[in-house]
Amino acid sequence: MDKLKVTFFTKENCSLCDNGLTVLKMVQEDIPFEIEMVDIYKDDVLLEKYQVMIPVVSIDGEEVDFGILSEDKIRKRLLSVCR
Repeated sequence: MDKLKVTFFTKENCSLCDNGLTVLKMVQEDIPFEIEMVDIYKDDVLLEKYQVMIPVVSIDGEEVDFGILSEDKIRKRLLSVCR
């Protein structure tokens, strides 16, 4: 099976994003997945869509969590995708 990919929509100088990345890395210790970092300021469509929500975590194209990320919510979604 291909390694899971989690898309992490972020921007520079964002403490919530830094915290969110820490949450993702904690989950990554138990569940192997690749983190794809996407800077919303490099894409006008993403900037318009996510500017007040970031960070945003997307798994398999589905937005799973945003803002203050929940380790539990992300872990549960990843586990359901793994099965």
